[in-house]
Amino acid sequence: MVCSRCIMVVKDNIEQAGFHPLQMELGEVELQEELDKDQLQHLDHQLKQFGFELIDDRKSRMIEKIKNIIVELVHHSDEAVHTNLSDYIASKIHQEYNYISNLFSEIEGITIEKYFIAQKVEKIKELLVYDELSISEIADKMGYSSVAYLSNQFKKHTGLTPSFYKSMKEHKRKSIAEL
Repeated sequence: MVCSRCIMVVKDNIEQAGFHPLQMELGEVELQEELDKDQLQHLDHQLKQFGFELIDDRKSRMIEKIKNIIVELVHHSDEAVHTNLSDYIASKIHQEYNYISNLFSEIEGITIEKYFIAQKVEKIKELLVYDELSISEIADKMGYSSVAYLSNQFKKHTGLTPSFYKSMKEHKRKSIAEL
């Protein structure tokens, strides 16, 4: 689950299956009930119809938590983008960053930093499409030291300059879940 609408869809499915969520956050659900194997399979089947799946092993849950922290940081927080990513994630996960980083790279096939940059580029695309901020304001908002640094990273990732992307009629953004 990577957005509030995702949480709503998952919550509705869980409740329709007759279960009672106690707490729901991005990527995590705590239920009032203990589920047996058949109930877990039924719930997993229900959620897969909407593009979700149950994650039940420790490493996969940690990867999902890292992704959710990054999505929250980039897409739903203004001030946190300026923090040191490794320190921020390590403090949220309560693990050494080297362990977290190696696990993420091993399972996802990319580094946490590259995943973070991909999320930032998608957020920049969104801000460019909305056309409410200048590229300089976007660079500041997203924690870049300069417009040139933002432009170089954006072009490396998309093949386009931010200015050209902003001028395009048909914008090709990716959903958060596709990253």
